[in-house]
Amino acid sequence: MLAVIHGSDLHFGRFHDPGAARAFLAALEAARPGLIVLSGDLTQRAKIREYRAARAFLERLPRVPVVLTPGNHDVPLYRVLERWLGPYRNYRRHIGPEGDAVTRIPGATVVALNSTAPWRAIVQGRIHDRQVRFAECAFGAAAGGDLRILVAHHPLATAPERETERPVPGAAGILAALDGMGVDLILGGHLHRAYTARAGAPGALVVQCGTTTSARGRGEERRANSFNLIRAGRGMLEVTRFLRGPGEAAFVPTAPERFPRAAPRAAGEASR
Repeated sequence: MLAVIHGSDLHFGRFHDPGAARAFLAALEAARPGLIVLSGDLTQRAKIREYRAARAFLERLPRVPVVLTPGNHDVPLYRVLERWLGPYRNYRRHIGPEGDAVTRIPGATVVALNSTAPWRAIVQGRIHDRQVRFAECAFGAAAGGDLRILVAHHPLATAPERETERPVPGAAGILAALDGMGVDLILGGHLHRAYTARAGAPGALVVQCGTTTSARGRGEERRANSFNLIRAGRGMLEVTRFLRGPGEAAFVPTAPERFPRAAPRAAGEASR
């Protein structure tokens, strides 16, 4: 059974909570995951000192594969010239390539898509057709039975009770394409509150993460921190949300949610 830790929205900078960061590292050591996913917003304002702090934190993570993708806070907002001419300069220098990427580990294929749009839609984000084709190619080459995970910072599906929140433009078509690829999990952040939702029936399981290490939790997670532990078996997905209240020393698990997993795809199978 594969264990995946999913954190997001670390926000190194003004709103970063060092106590939450320490608690998250301790929880990681206890969970012994096979994969760590951090779905964007490593920094608050994409400043060099924030990226240096984020890099130092990343170097303290357990020595397992780590999947990263940028968030809208990882490109400059107010430094307009830099945003236009080199929006990912600091990310590249201190974190790594910001482009779409594929990570393959035994039992899973993970596709990370950069949903930031620094020139047109910096807050809401975008996922383009070429990125959907990139994902289709990557999942088409997945090993038989692989868990198929898509990671993007901006949400592709919002919680049913949050009708005012908007997913990325064209989300319905993107979700339909991902369903055809046999994607099991869609992991995201951005909204600073956690939830799970089915993207149609059967559809991929959308798992959103709140802010793992900042003081900017929203909604029912106001001023709280969260991350997800996802355990994937052959026919089941189990999602446990870990919460940490303001000033608390540790993250505490909530009751796990269990969802059936669609029959695994054969090698090279990407569309129905």
